[in-house]
Amino acid sequence: MKYYKLLLLLFIIATSCQKLKNNSKKQTIARVNDAYLYKEDIKNLVPKNASEQDSTNIVNSYIKTWATRQLFIDKAKLNLTEEELKEFEDLVESYQSTLYINAYKNAVIKKSINMEITEQDLQSYYDQNLKNFNLNQEIVKLRYLHLPPDYENIVATQQQLNRFKEEDVEELESKKLEFLTYSLNDSVWVELEQVVHKIPILKKQDKAKLLKKGKYIQLSDSTGVYMVKMKEVLRRGEVAPLEYIKPTIRQIILNKRKLELIKKIEKDITRDAVENKQFEVYD
Repeated sequence: MKYYKLLLLLFIIATSCQKLKNNSKKQTIARVNDAYLYKEDIKNLVPKNASEQDSTNIVNSYIKTWATRQLFIDKAKLNLTEEELKEFEDLVESYQSTLYINAYKNAVIKKSINMEITEQDLQSYYDQNLKNFNLNQEIVKLRYLHLPPDYENIVATQQQLNRFKEEDVEELESKKLEFLTYSLNDSVWVELEQVVHKIPILKKQDKAKLLKKGKYIQLSDSTGVYMVKMKEVLRRGEVAPLEYIKPTIRQIILNKRKLELIKKIEKDITRDAVENKQFEVYD
């Protein structure tokens, strides 16, 4: 027994000496108790084009931050019970394991997942889950103009914005430098809150009167004249249109594929381990 104890002691001493020997080859730049900071630890810290003064400041700041962190760790260890230390070590090990696992899963997912989502995929999911897509806010399709206070062609511009035929659009596009702000793209659904943020004068308007399909609103203040044409309106509680909800559905489908792929990875890795005698359960 004494012989084995002696061998074990010699092994520990030899291992410690080897560790010290390896560390002795490194250039030490700072120490806090038993923790050391080596030159190689900061070799990529300073940008290549940094001046000598900047390099010194960067390194000194890093050393100070490192030392403060180490001192806090040492103080914490002195004030923690063995039970608490064990709990923290378990947490660190668990977190490290999670990082490894997630890195592997993400690598497999990135390599294997089908990122292509067709219009048919989107339409199919939308049709099967209509009840999940009720709006929680009002959305609208609109076009608007903000004209300077001294703008002259008010009536003609109003008619063009209202009619919005091809020639009207061309005419408005040709005069857009005369407008303070504008939006002529009325094919996209936007949240009413965003519209009111963009056109603050609408805050004073009765929402019930404002939210009407085909409604034309003309208002003015010290900054100029506002012309707003509501092309389409959908209220809170109504089913969101597919074109508005497409990004959400796309993400849902991708998340589902990821979950299915993760389940397959977990199943395959366990099965392969059993087949290769890497995983066994003993009675």
